[in-house]
Amino acid sequence: MKKFNIRKVLDGLKEVSSSTPSVQVGPQENHLIHETLQSEHFQLCKTVRHGFPYQPSSMAFDPVQKILAIGTQSGALRLFGRPGVECYCQHESGAAVIQLQFLINEGALVSALADDSVHLWNLRQKRPAILHSLKFSKERITFCHLPFQSKWLYIGTERGNIHVVNVESFMLSGYVIMWNKAIELSSKAHPGPVVHISDNPIDEGKLIIGFESGIVVLWDLKSKKADYRYTYDEAIHSVAWHHEGKQFICSHSDGTLTIWNIRGQGKPIQTITPHGKQPKDGKKPEPCKPILKVEYKTTRNGEPFIILSGGLSYDTVGRRPCLTVMHGKSTAVLEMDYPIVDFLTLCETPYANDFQEPYAVVVLLEKDLVVIDLAQNGYPIFENPYPLTIHESPVTCCEYVADCPADLIPALYSVGSRQKRQGYSKKEWPISGGNWGQGTQSYPEIILTGHADGTVKFWDASAIMLQVLYKLKTAKVFDRNRSKEDKGSTEASDEDPFAIQIMAWCPESRMLCVAGVSANVIIYRFSKLEVTTEVVQLLEVRMQYELNDIESPDGGCGGGEQTPALPTPGASPQTSGPPSHPSTSSSNSDGGNMPCLKVRSTPLKQSAGFQVDLVVQLVWVSGEPPQQITSLAVNSSYGLVVFGNSNGLAVVDYVQKTVVLNLGTVELYGSNDPYQRQPRSPRKTRQPSGGLCDINEGSATSEDRCKSPTSDHRDNSFSRSRSSSVTSIDKEAREAISSFHFSEAFARKGDSALTPCLYVGTTLGTVLALAITLPPAGEQRQLQPVIISPTGMLVRLKGSVMRMAFLDSTGSMVPPAYEPWFEPNVTADGEEREKVRKRRPVSVSPSTSQDLNESQYAVVCSEKQAKVISLPSQTAISKASITETSFILRADVVQMSHGASLACFCANGHIMTLSVPGLRPLMDVNYLPLTDMRIARTFCFTNLGQAMYLCSPTEVQRLTYSQDTCENLQEMLGELFTPVETPEAPNRGFFKGLFGGGSQSLDREDLFGETSSGKASRSLAQHIPGPGGLEGMKGAASGIVGDLARARIALDERGQKLGELDERTAAMMASADSFSKHAHEMMLKCKDKKWYQF
Repeated sequence: MKKFNIRKVLDGLKEVSSSTPSVQVGPQENHLIHETLQSEHFQLCKTVRHGFPYQPSSMAFDPVQKILAIGTQSGALRLFGRPGVECYCQHESGAAVIQLQFLINEGALVSALADDSVHLWNLRQKRPAILHSLKFSKERITFCHLPFQSKWLYIGTERGNIHVVNVESFMLSGYVIMWNKAIELSSKAHPGPVVHISDNPIDEGKLIIGFESGIVVLWDLKSKKADYRYTYDEAIHSVAWHHEGKQFICSHSDGTLTIWNIRGQGKPIQTITPHGKQPKDGKKPEPCKPILKVEYKTTRNGEPFIILSGGLSYDTVGRRPCLTVMHGKSTAVLEMDYPIVDFLTLCETPYANDFQEPYAVVVLLEKDLVVIDLAQNGYPIFENPYPLTIHESPVTCCEYVADCPADLIPALYSVGSRQKRQGYSKKEWPISGGNWGQGTQSYPEIILTGHADGTVKFWDASAIMLQVLYKLKTAKVFDRNRSKEDKGSTEASDEDPFAIQIMAWCPESRMLCVAGVSANVIIYRFSKLEVTTEVVQLLEVRMQYELNDIESPDGGCGGGEQTPALPTPGASPQTSGPPSHPSTSSSNSDGGNMPCLKVRSTPLKQSAGFQVDLVVQLVWVSGEPPQQITSLAVNSSYGLVVFGNSNGLAVVDYVQKTVVLNLGTVELYGSNDPYQRQPRSPRKTRQPSGGLCDINEGSATSEDRCKSPTSDHRDNSFSRSRSSSVTSIDKEAREAISSFHFSEAFARKGDSALTPCLYVGTTLGTVLALAITLPPAGEQRQLQPVIISPTGMLVRLKGSVMRMAFLDSTGSMVPPAYEPWFEPNVTADGEEREKVRKRRPVSVSPSTSQDLNESQYAVVCSEKQAKVISLPSQTAISKASITETSFILRADVVQMSHGASLACFCANGHIMTLSVPGLRPLMDVNYLPLTDMRIARTFCFTNLGQAMYLCSPTEVQRLTYSQDTCENLQEMLGELFTPVETPEAPNRGFFKGLFGGGSQSLDREDLFGETSSGKASRSLAQHIPGPGGLEGMKGAASGIVGDLARARIALDERGQKLGELDERTAAMMASADSFSKHAHEMMLKCKDKKWYQF
């Protein structure tokens, strides 16, 4: 009720403050519309995160569940299963993940962090949760090892000690391996941190410990002493076992590998320098870079694989990072695009004491994930099905369209599938665990990303998945030779002259417009046919800002046009072919009409997809670079594209390829200009006004050039052409165009008929209307000029105008008129084609007939407030002040399942929704306390309660503000854990067991339990229970008790739903307990019997 009263008060204030008598109608009109949206229809929650994990630091793989886990430097955890199954979790501390270990086939994962904490994650629920944490206070964690099917986790520390943790209870055992006991007593020096721990594949009672200094110790867990010690004079980076447990291999900081026999004390049996040049005189090869990791994998029918990262010789300057695969006598060096963070070899068996049979290598790079097929000649890579290429070039802008036409995704997919690279492995993607969600949400969604290199990517974002559909390279229409000439002399090549600044798209007609950072607009049509364009159509536009000339009717703003009321289409300088001027973006030119980029003069082969229809370029005027484009809109029904900057706006008719209107902002007002502007020289500010902000880190560069999205030239504040907060005369005079909206509306006050209109919003909060007169459809549309006339100011708000939309008399959104898509490249039957092409403004408004007396509502949102204006009376019926202290970064009028609403994202991190036309507050959530420029630049709302933004340079975070989606989310999410049988352990054979060749088992419970090893020091680590709950206990159970419990659970899960398990859990735990006691008694009885006494 309180909200409602506030609105009443506001309405009352409006009535008092307004001088128009008809405003009395305002509040009554407002109540004619019954607003169906209520606050209970809204709820904000994150849905999924897509893209490459930003700054990855570690990786693990479950060979039975076939799930990959990646940890990052900011404490994020990303889990990947089959394509479409992925999950994101976050450690609260935000510390870097230094190591990950799966409890194989248990649905659990252990993470070790740089803040010396260890966590147990339960993966048996759709949103994984932490069950237990252990925080070390006196020791720094450097390495962890969890043997397969064991519940005891070994933790190595910087001091060289090893502690043991029970994974079930997450309690420390009293058993500790101290560094001074492990090394030679005679050795005075500290051996350095523990860099490796692993148990002997055939004897789990023997542990190999690698110390950084080069000492390796084989430790006997039972006798608590070192069996053997192996010393080498180079630092160790990693150690790996041969599966028979008789040999191991170490990688060193001088680029060597050493292979040791476990019983051979003195020297390694073999020393290899994979990338070292071998001198002829038998001396040691020259040292190489450190080998950071080595893996030693055996095959049943052939040579073993030795796989390593690093180790290149120092003279390979500029050589890319490499993964080396040594197999028998062949050595393959596989170059990577980015530095290697970690790699894992995927093997057929989870058992360390069996032939490994490696089939693939997963390589985690700083900015990519590569999977190599080891079974095929030449080691081809697998085609990566995950959406990990968002950051191929930095993202500069985004658009998000939900509930788009049903035929759009198939059309984009069919043209995109022809762009695929060849030469991938023929095999199925090996990371194939988990199951897809059972979502019912079926509407199509598309995300568009614009990039710094001029590419636009189209992504299928339906049903919380993400898949790239199609990639458009806009830079193809320009000559690239410029950067080659002046690479040495200027910084131009460091910038991104082709970067995408704004995208405007009409999904129904598939007309796409992109505005580039070099003050150009490219208009694309969609075609399923390939075509060669002999000459790229080009329009050059002069947009000049000279206040001193305002009085003259054809002043400088118009670029030599006639009076604004009746512009002639051909008056603006324009050429069909490429410009004759040499292209340059330096400011020491002598003026003249020249663009920042040169459009190519050679024929352009355009494959199926989006094809260039027209390029519009703003040219330099009297030594002044063109101002960057700040707003852009397209309407396919009218055949018009409009763009604006801090000088004014230009309307282009892309059917006739002419400039229809080119006006300075001041001229839009005519004689009713409300601002006292100071005449000033146009040379004052050269800085483009609405440039792209620091999407990724870059240096500020000279102001004269076309600005790059990666150069932050605005002290990192949210300026986005925000002049509202800066009231200097200089800014006031430069009023930029901030938004556009095409609609069939009542152009003038008191109009009785709807006409095509263009509404213009400025950075000073003014909304101006322009009436559009279109020639009749068909042949006349090609010949007669489109006439656009300003009809005055509609409304003024505080702050820059962000968004405009129109509602019909029932309060439903009025979608823009559009022309349905047609194939532009069909030449046969010109007349037939012309019939299809006749202008059909399909205005699919829910109210079928708009009677003459029916009204419309214009919704206008600025950086500070929103207003709803009733048309044609032009009275304000509701007004809301959205934020006083902050400002809005993104606002969209969106269609929800129960009606339309206004959604706003504020710079202080709040996400708000308001009803329309009443502007009642429906939701206000403080979502992001810290907002950076990337988020500000990429945040988008779309219909049906969906939103997205770039949460890091490589990742898209999607969220929903719809209650329906939040409720269905659990169903839509994929399952990471699926019940899978653990493969059988390898059969070692009768004689191997008889004569001592088989694997030795060890009762770790006996060794590490409290009875034998005592309690651990309390001050060493603190146990913190996690929020995981009972389901988590089941997921983490391990050891004898766990095996029994798990067998029961698996049976139950197959037969019945998990919900029925709760009553049985207590009984099951009790029976498991008794089983454990019996098993222990049995073991004690049989311990001393020989095999023939059974």
